[in-house]
Amino acid sequence: MINETYKRMLQGKSVIRELSEYAAARGKEIGYDNVFDYSLGNPSVACPREYTAHMIRMLEEKDPMAIHGYSPSLGIESVRKAVADSLNRRFGMDYDTRHIFMASGAAGALAHALRCVTKPGDEILVFAPYFPEYNPYISHTGAVLKAVPADTENFQINFQALEEVMNERVTAVLVNTPNNPSGIAYSTETIERLADFLRKKQSRYGHDIFLISDEPYREITFSGADSPYVSRFYDNSVSCYSFSKSLSLPGERIGYAAVNPRCTDGDSMAVMFGQISRGIGHNCPPSSVQLAVAEVLDKTSDLSVYETNMNLLYSALTRLGFQVVKPGGTFYIFPKALEEDANAFCMKAKKYDLILVPSDNFGVPGYFRMAYCMDTDKVKRSIPVLERFVREEYSAGQARG
Repeated sequence: MINETYKRMLQGKSVIRELSEYAAARGKEIGYDNVFDYSLGNPSVACPREYTAHMIRMLEEKDPMAIHGYSPSLGIESVRKAVADSLNRRFGMDYDTRHIFMASGAAGALAHALRCVTKPGDEILVFAPYFPEYNPYISHTGAVLKAVPADTENFQINFQALEEVMNERVTAVLVNTPNNPSGIAYSTETIERLADFLRKKQSRYGHDIFLISDEPYREITFSGADSPYVSRFYDNSVSCYSFSKSLSLPGERIGYAAVNPRCTDGDSMAVMFGQISRGIGHNCPPSSVQLAVAEVLDKTSDLSVYETNMNLLYSALTRLGFQVVKPGGTFYIFPKALEEDANAFCMKAKKYDLILVPSDNFGVPGYFRMAYCMDTDKVKRSIPVLERFVREEYSAGQARG
């Protein structure tokens, strides 16, 4: 018999993916250059040349059995050590090889971390707005997702709402900074306050509360942004990272989980992750990709285009009268729609071949997300179209100032 859970999921497909598919189909009709597709967060810059050169050199010179064979369950030891050394050098941590688990992207790292620190029925808190895929990520562990309502004034953590949602069933808190979809980076003040809050709740409830930090956009931070390394502030923490954005390698599916050495069972959690892999088949990411990223751990793609695009869009949106908090990183911006129903707003935009993502699935109704990972020229060409959309549909959008 077919599992009804997955059959029901067919009725709730990803809105982001559906819009991306629509944009691709529309592009075949009128040319994709004429579709302003702000739907999917797919990096738009090339990976570093050093990564490509090292991959080519390995393929030509190394033993095929070494670069194509199964990696150990926890990842290649030399790669894990290189990751630990890089994190220690950059963020003042004290990771060792045993604290690093190589995974198939941040999603794979989260799959292990969430299962390791919860049991069915436990609650995991997330902060709105949040990535919609957190719903299946968490529900399929048997835990329960509870969303903390957003502070829409600045999209930092709403601590009053956190206090109201927090209870003794909570065993983990999941943060995503810089944040998808808002683009906001949680400040040092926010992370320090959250860490202090969780320490007090651990003491009150008499059990561990783990802070899991989802960090695929860690390297995409903009000028003046305060974006601290979360694990420096709280012992019971796990950092889940992906090279998809920093190195523009989303198709390679490579990342890691880094367990804070001061975490409860910190020296054995990575080994537990290896046991979790036995149950979910989410193990042994590609050996060749692990070896290649180990050579470029302190490098990134040229990420500057994202800040350029953000500034162009932020300027245009504010001039057109949108309420929007300026992003501190990522390649997303999250304006308030010009009507209460964000779905209706985005449907109207489609008539202008502007593909925008309504915010309901992110846990904050009335907003929309724009993923501006595209050529700057296309962003510039989209602005007059956005202006015409706003003017014709909402009788607004005249230039200000």
